[in-house]
Amino acid sequence: MATSILDLSPDRSAEGAADLEDLRLVEGLREGSEWAYEELIARFQQPVYALALRLLSGQTEACDVAQEVFLKVFRNIGGFRGQSSLKTWIYRITVNEAHNVRRWFARHRRREVELDGAPDDLRDWAEIIPDGSRSPFERVVDGEQQVMVEAALKRINPIFREAVALRDIADLTYEEIATVLGVSLGTVKSRILRGREALREELAGSLNARPSLRLVPENG
Repeated sequence: MATSILDLSPDRSAEGAADLEDLRLVEGLREGSEWAYEELIARFQQPVYALALRLLSGQTEACDVAQEVFLKVFRNIGGFRGQSSLKTWIYRITVNEAHNVRRWFARHRRREVELDGAPDDLRDWAEIIPDGSRSPFERVVDGEQQVMVEAALKRINPIFREAVALRDIADLTYEEIATVLGVSLGTVKSRILRGREALREELAGSLNARPSLRLVPENG
């Protein structure tokens, strides 16, 4: 259904304001304005670092990735065409840099990370559960539990970890995640589902031993 140009609902107005703010920031960066660089860091430094930390094994690697991300943003802002939001573009750079770090460690430590199970696009659609229920992150609220979830997240397959992190931590939509990862919408849903399943399995032993921390199964 077509949307009226007079649709001034708060959500739509806020979305339009965000788009205009991104355009202003991009233009400032292209012009080399100091305020634009400061605003970019203020808006994205913490989210980029937080995402990198979830995708990698330690703070040092996350800091290195965050620094590289902003260097690439500064160098390549002229090539940003606005086909996605500025946030999505920056998160895609972050994920790619995290991939590079993992590949480097895989080569130098002679480790290979394998994706268990069938390829995402071949997974039966009947297994794709709607995302209406609360995620593991939403059910884990205090500091001790959060530490347990963070540790479990680092133990699951990186392919699934990044999808879960982008959805449950970065709060991106499925469509934004598909753009960030360069995969289909179905693949995004499959990876999130399988990542949450893997996360629950990692937590099951310790959480089941403590009833107050037990995860509630998802209800489709």
